[in-house]
Amino acid sequence: MLLYNGTIHPMTGDPIAKGYVRVQGTKIESLGAGACAPLPGEETLDLQGGHLYPGFIDSHTHLGMWEDGLDFEGDDGNEETDPVTPQLRAIDAVNPLDRCFQEALEGGVTTVVTGPGSANPIGGQMAALKTAGRRIEKMIVKAPVAIKMALGENPKSVYNGKNQTPMTRMATAALIREQLFKAQEYQEQLEKAEASRNDPDPEREELDKPEFDLKCESLLPALRREIQVHFHAHRADDIFTAIRLGEEFHLDYVIVHGTEGHLIAQELVEAGAKVLSGPFLSDRSKPELRNLTAQSPGLLSKAGLHPAIVTDHPVIPVQYLRLCAGLAVAEGMDREEALRAITIYPARLCRIDHRVGSIEPGKDADLTLFTEDPLALGVKPKLVLVNGAVVHTRLERRDCHE
Repeated sequence: MLLYNGTIHPMTGDPIAKGYVRVQGTKIESLGAGACAPLPGEETLDLQGGHLYPGFIDSHTHLGMWEDGLDFEGDDGNEETDPVTPQLRAIDAVNPLDRCFQEALEGGVTTVVTGPGSANPIGGQMAALKTAGRRIEKMIVKAPVAIKMALGENPKSVYNGKNQTPMTRMATAALIREQLFKAQEYQEQLEKAEASRNDPDPEREELDKPEFDLKCESLLPALRREIQVHFHAHRADDIFTAIRLGEEFHLDYVIVHGTEGHLIAQELVEAGAKVLSGPFLSDRSKPELRNLTAQSPGLLSKAGLHPAIVTDHPVIPVQYLRLCAGLAVAEGMDREEALRAITIYPARLCRIDHRVGSIEPGKDADLTLFTEDPLALGVKPKLVLVNGAVVHTRLERRDCHE
């Protein structure tokens, strides 16, 4: 497919006026300025002077985990019977037929990170998914993409009601630390057993592998920095606890929410922290949200960070991701930074930018077309492509020679 006659916004460079994008299969093959003749048999699509952006990314949601319009029957986000559950996989809970996936597409959101909630200190494995599809295996960008961990009020509140640990912030951090130490020891035992089997000395005793432990196995990719750890943390002291744990175990960690991050922006810069900011289009429903403000991502950006903006769906419905970015602009964030905060920044922060987040050759052909400012209230995309296929359109098709 050849998309032409529009302004291309790659998000990693300057906009290209009167540009084109060529799609081959599921990937972007090329882009550039000026006219581009279609190849024999190539489908063409006139962008009619509109603005083409990469598909938008919501890097923290629970999409498909709490199904729309259901109560307990569709609540699969928190396993509140055990505070330490790294072995749980989001892909085993997500329902791709939840209508909110379609609403995400209609809002131009083509990729989400979704997974367990924050009831448990260690909640399970997050997944990065496309929002188009019917079978989860065909929607995966990366799974697992991260292990979800939670600090602050939520684990305290859940387990206080059960008269079970953790009932304090100390216990929450201690449970996380204990399980990470167990996983480290498990990894060392595996490595020693493997080394003993490969030892050329026939007189040296071969060591047995440790008994299989799925919790520890699930944490090994995080300890090896193959996947991230996403720390739910609102209050400044909880954010610092996340940083402390991340540094202690040399994790590739990300701060999710970071509600009070703007109060400690310089410290976050010094720590090299990554922040998924939001949701802030909501009320202050609990004490740790008392400093919630839509100014936060803009203040983090001005301090030198590159935060992503998130909805935390279903807290804020995923289709309002662009509205959240627009609100951040209204509260002081640079407009281009806000657009990057829902495209290339979340892709980079979550280490999926080799596939999504910008319009570049070799990346997935996830594209959205607008004829008005995408961050303005009431504006909807004219066209949405996922993996090179049109999944939503309000565009009147024209022949390329008209």
